[in-house]
Amino acid sequence: MGKTAETVWNNCLSFIEDNITSQAYKTWFEPIKAVKLTDNALSIQVPSKFFYEWLEEHYVKILKVALTKELGTTAKLVYIIKMENTYGNKQPFTEKIPSSNRSNLQSQEVDVPLKNKSPELKNPFVIPGIRNVKIESQLNPNYNFENFLEGESNRLARSAGLAVANKPGGTSFNPLLIFGGVGLGKTHLGHAIGVDIKDKYPEKTVLYISAEKFTQQYIESVKKNNRNDFIHFYQIIDVLIVDDIQLLSGKAGTQDVFFHIFNHLHQNGKQVILTSDKAPVDMIDIEQRLLSRFKWGLSAELNHPDYDTRVAIIKNKLYRDGVEMPDDIVEFLANNIKTNIRELEGAIISLIAHSSFNRKEITIDLARKIVDNYVKHTKREVSIDYIQKVVSDYFQMDVDTLQSKTRKRHIVQARQLAMFFAKKFTKASLASIGSQIGQRDHATVLHACKTVDNLSTTDKQFRKYVEDLNKKLTL
Repeated sequence: MGKTAETVWNNCLSFIEDNITSQAYKTWFEPIKAVKLTDNALSIQVPSKFFYEWLEEHYVKILKVALTKELGTTAKLVYIIKMENTYGNKQPFTEKIPSSNRSNLQSQEVDVPLKNKSPELKNPFVIPGIRNVKIESQLNPNYNFENFLEGESNRLARSAGLAVANKPGGTSFNPLLIFGGVGLGKTHLGHAIGVDIKDKYPEKTVLYISAEKFTQQYIESVKKNNRNDFIHFYQIIDVLIVDDIQLLSGKAGTQDVFFHIFNHLHQNGKQVILTSDKAPVDMIDIEQRLLSRFKWGLSAELNHPDYDTRVAIIKNKLYRDGVEMPDDIVEFLANNIKTNIRELEGAIISLIAHSSFNRKEITIDLARKIVDNYVKHTKREVSIDYIQKVVSDYFQMDVDTLQSKTRKRHIVQARQLAMFFAKKFTKASLASIGSQIGQRDHATVLHACKTVDNLSTTDKQFRKYVEDLNKKLTL
């Protein structure tokens, strides 16, 4: 008896079921129907374009392995997108997409007919069963401009934030993108702008949301078939603050929906504020059309605070908490915790807690003990120089060879690995990594990272290089 679409797909399913969690299997594989088998192409029906994108993004490798086992190396997978919901008696929308044709899909618009005919706007923040028409801003009033101290490291970002708060949507800083490393105040500044706007313009609808929560809400809206409601909800916001926008990386569906929301808000003079741990030029797997919009307004960087700003932050924190601390201890803390404002505030809180619980005076010795804990617990940052040395030693070459212009395969691979680990273990931008590893540009570093990812999954020997170097660098 010849193979049928059902038997081939059932065999694939039993292999897939053994290799992924049961929850993932139920959600993403049970709804799929096998449609037909022609030559070596298996056609499967999926319920939406989003569903197809999710499979291609998260399960393409396992699908490939399963199909190859069943149909050999020439196997092809064809997706048929079939919307089950219809307008009246019209036929469901159907579209065929070969799995090799993913890039073309991005430019196609698929209209999902609205199941939900009710004109009432669905607020993704409302808990079902609780009526709440008012949109809560989700802002934290403790994060305000008063306790966001100005210094050399944040002057541009803070001033731009104040300008936006005075005239939301009415400055050329739209969007305002605030970027910088961990614990430097991006979230604080985002909230502060929102809090100030709410104060000055109580009638404006302000909303703060993390990119992660935005993505979860979007996925939820697709599952419940009310994607259009989700978009409409966000299009009525006057000031949208999205934290950690870099987390949209690689999420094609979410990026697409955010693109439409962004365009609508921008065209209608609404204000968009974004925070990110990277500059737009260093964001990976974010669509070009979105990146170009991120650059429309102002990108303002938050840097590590200088000594004077660190002292001012400590004194301000102590003043707000009603605690006195000798100047020499304030200076000691400011001198020893340099990289991160969050750590600095954490150390002050620990110090105050220790002294009050143990009824001890705050002394230099106590401060030293706490700083030691903080500096020890903070992950040691590996330098790019150190990474280059470790990679060169591993491949038995010197650093000059690693950085040279030669195109010999083993040297190119070593250089790409150095770039990959520099991105993984340091906070340096892609441009900075490139300039330190043989005067390359950021695009070369981006290409290197993608190449290492690809080779790690396809080449056993190369995967061993990555694992060995990872061990050496994390010792």
